[in-house]
Amino acid sequence: MQTALPSPQPSPALREREQQCAPDVQARLWQALDTLTDPEIPVVTLREMGILRALRRGADGEVEVVITPTYSGCPAMEQIHADIGAVLAREGVTGRVVTQLAPAWTTDWMSEAAREKLRAYGIAPPHAPRADGLAVIHFAPKTRAVGACVPGASGQIDAKPAVPCPQCGSTHTTEISHFGSTACKALYRCLDCLEPFDHFKNI
Repeated sequence: MQTALPSPQPSPALREREQQCAPDVQARLWQALDTLTDPEIPVVTLREMGILRALRRGADGEVEVVITPTYSGCPAMEQIHADIGAVLAREGVTGRVVTQLAPAWTTDWMSEAAREKLRAYGIAPPHAPRADGLAVIHFAPKTRAVGACVPGASGQIDAKPAVPCPQCGSTHTTEISHFGSTACKALYRCLDCLEPFDHFKNI
């Protein structure tokens, strides 16, 4: 009596190759997807924002477009799904959109081109990524005086980094509201040119 041997499992490298789209299909789809812009900020593309993460084949052979929302509950995601679906249909490709929540989206994924486009559009971009690759998250403005409980302390305010005005470049700015036109932005005002502007929060 012969014992059936277990079928060999494909290596991780082989599985990764099997998940990749054919080079010609991938190039054509990336070119089409690169035309899609953020519904809330139409001057930047989804890929420049770091929302559009990957293009791959699913286990059933269908094309999967992987996206990660900028934050949970972002109202633009429904429109982004529809826009990607329209591109797949226009290109004659059967596929689906896959929302991937981990790892969570971070402003470090935004390209330098996206940051410059935001600035030109009148939105102060998030601070540049730190050299050590770690992002600093500010959940609320810091108003505690440095050394307030220490006798003889100078009473300096532990403040967030200055946000340059996208209109005049001045760093003499102040936060008016922690929430701007969308939840991912804060509302600021320049104290030199007196113009209000949105600041894309560091996430």
